Amino acid sequence: MLVPTEFTPATSLIGGVMIGIAAVMLMALDGRVAGISGMIGRLLPPYEGADPKGAGAFLLGLIAAPLVYALFAGGPFAQTVSDNAALISVAGLLVGFGAALGGGCTSGHGVCGLSRLSVRSMIATAVFMFTGFATMFVMRHVIGG
Repeated sequence: MLVPTEFTPATSLIGGVMIGIAAVMLMALDGRVAGISGMIGRLLPPYEGADPKGAGAFLLGLIAAPLVYALFAGGPFAQTVSDNAALISVAGLLVGFGAALGGGCTSGHGVCGLSRLSVRSMIATAVFMFTGFATMFVMRHVIGG
């Protein structure tokens, strides 16, 4: 049985608070920004100062969270993902390129950078939000998907 996902202010607030707490804890305890692209980068050589064990534990928590949710909710949550492997591959490469070009990802800039009032993160967040809005507009209103 798939559990439907719905936007509600309460669950969104709880999720946001949990992300904020995790980001603050990582910064306070380890001095690192909770950016997912940076975490993945810390798993790859060269390892000097990279903390692959800590990054692996953080990423493992991201993978385990939906499994724990499914355990308590009585089933996995419903999620729509394209079955077009080429589309997913190109999208993944574009996201990776954007994260490398922007010096971080949405979580690093959008959560941690904005909270530190980083001008670079403000610009990066504005760019990826505009790009997301434009992409959704084109997909829904121009292509018709």
